[in-house]
Amino acid sequence: MTNNSFHLAQFNIIKLRAELDSPMIMEFKDFLAPVNELAEKSDGFVWRLKDDEGESATNIETPYEDKLIFVNLSVWLNFESLESYIYHTVHAYFLKNRKKWGIKMKGYQSVLWWKQLGKLPTALEGKNKLDLLNQVGSSPQAFSINERYDMYGNKL
Repeated sequence: MTNNSFHLAQFNIIKLRAELDSPMIMEFKDFLAPVNELAEKSDGFVWRLKDDEGESATNIETPYEDKLIFVNLSVWLNFESLESYIYHTVHAYFLKNRKKWGIKMKGYQSVLWWKQLGKLPTALEGKNKLDLLNQVGSSPQAFSINERYDMYGNKL
């Protein structure tokens, strides 16, 4: 479902087992740029959070005090585009193997919400949406990929 007034924002986090320059995290770090490039070339991709060099979001200030929490924030045209990228590209390998690089955290680590066209989300907004999802569960304001809402607030 695509709507000309809203885009789908997604924010996710991973608490890394070690700093990005650690050999333990090397595979994760080495594939950040190619996986991000793949996202940018994917149908339905709109925008992603990047550092000042325009590469990954590894050198940005995040809303988390814990420096091992790595954030990802992007905007997509619709669910179908996001799902295609997440589950049907090399990204799926990293999703399936996230335990190699990340420490299990309580609650959701990913959140979706509808964002008005032309308004880009911030990392702080993403954190707040994730906090809301973890506090009250899926709602039209912040939902999981498994309990979705359309841009009008209807549960799908």
